[in-house]
Amino acid sequence: MQKDAYTLILEAIDAGVYKPGSRLVESELAERLGVSRTPVREALQRLETQAMLTRDGRSLIVASLDHNQLAELYAVRTELEGLAARLAARHASDEELRVLRSMVEDDRSLLGGDPRALSRANKRFHKQIHLASHNRFLVQQLDLVHRSMALMASTSFAAEGRDEVAMGEHDAIVRALESHDGDAAYGATKTHISRAFETRLRVDAGELKVR
Repeated sequence: MQKDAYTLILEAIDAGVYKPGSRLVESELAERLGVSRTPVREALQRLETQAMLTRDGRSLIVASLDHNQLAELYAVRTELEGLAARLAARHASDEELRVLRSMVEDDRSLLGGDPRALSRANKRFHKQIHLASHNRFLVQQLDLVHRSMALMASTSFAAEGRDEVAMGEHDAIVRALESHDGDAAYGATKTHISRAFETRLRVDAGELKVR
């Protein structure tokens, strides 16, 4: 199925093609995406309504998150991700658990590599847990949260040493899921998200080096 202009622009923001502060020009986007200007204009209006884009004079730019918005986003994400893990511990099929286990093992090959590749692997991992919760309304809310996370200028995986620690946290989450221990899965996930937020704050404060 062919993706529409809205999805393509959103994916480009998520992939870091357009970073916070990047100016989006209707004519340039239409040419780049190979579509007419009308669907691009409609997509930009929709993204502005969703606060993914903001006005800078007459121009539309990719929005950014200030400290308070970041804290608010992580507060919501921590609880929703924890709930998804708790439900996945109860509802995940054996096949879904095997997929999660293979992700943990395969992603170890990315350690020390490109932070963006690790970030993409991390998103796949969490998305799989969302789906394993078997709750469509929760998945929808988490999709909104993760869409807003594209407005962060960098990934916490760029921080020195974060990748190896995060992989260990993923392993702890999957072990709890494999044991069908909802409380442990909830706790391990909240710890994982909390540490990611702490890492991001330390990077922003200049306490941690980034690769």
